[in-house]
Amino acid sequence: MATALPMASTSSLSLSLGRRPPLLGSYSGKRTMPANYQGIFCLNNSQLCTTTRGYKDDVNLIKRRQMIAFLFGFSSFVLDSFQAEGAGLPPEEKPRLCDDSCEKQLENVPMVTTESGLQYKDIKVGQGPSPPVGFQVAANYVAMVPSGQIFDSSLEKGQLYIFRVGSGQVIKGLDEGILTMKIGGKRRLYIPGSLAFPKGLTSAPGRPRVAPSSPVVFDVSLEYVPGLEIEEE
Repeated sequence: MATALPMASTSSLSLSLGRRPPLLGSYSGKRTMPANYQGIFCLNNSQLCTTTRGYKDDVNLIKRRQMIAFLFGFSSFVLDSFQAEGAGLPPEEKPRLCDDSCEKQLENVPMVTTESGLQYKDIKVGQGPSPPVGFQVAANYVAMVPSGQIFDSSLEKGQLYIFRVGSGQVIKGLDEGILTMKIGGKRRLYIPGSLAFPKGLTSAPGRPRVAPSSPVVFDVSLEYVPGLEIEEE
């Protein structure tokens, strides 16, 4: 059977600490002590007592935690905002075969439509003969989806694209479009889905994906046809 503490020892303990004795077993879950109160703190039905530094220290601790949470939240907000702004920035300027002035001129250039459904506009008409089927050609190209986003470009790679024209080494629309060009010419090809990528195309990260049999746009310049100039001499 528990023995009650003598009043003298409780009073002497209180006086030595310079504060009121605790009310054991009277805590209901809320702290109602004055701001300057410090003492022994016990929970109902518990033998565990925790010594605190007082309500004022708890308030300071809460404030510090709130400040830390605020700083973390603010830094996250700033980072998210920065990332959102970065995502909304215009894409880096990429080399093109047709600049802004060229785009305006193209508005007045008549569209040519072939039997296959290929359409094109000549940005610049070249000189000399057109490349025969099976000849190697050296060309630059900028490949875009209809919205104008680039998904591939020889200009960015810094090297001409060389292939045998009319031999099925490239998509049908590009083959057909180059076969009627002349050396030094530039042309915009509007290639329908039936003449483009039947299986689609997975582009590099950050580039638009080309869906299967979807229309694409190619700006092409025919730089030279190896061996053709020699034959003409």
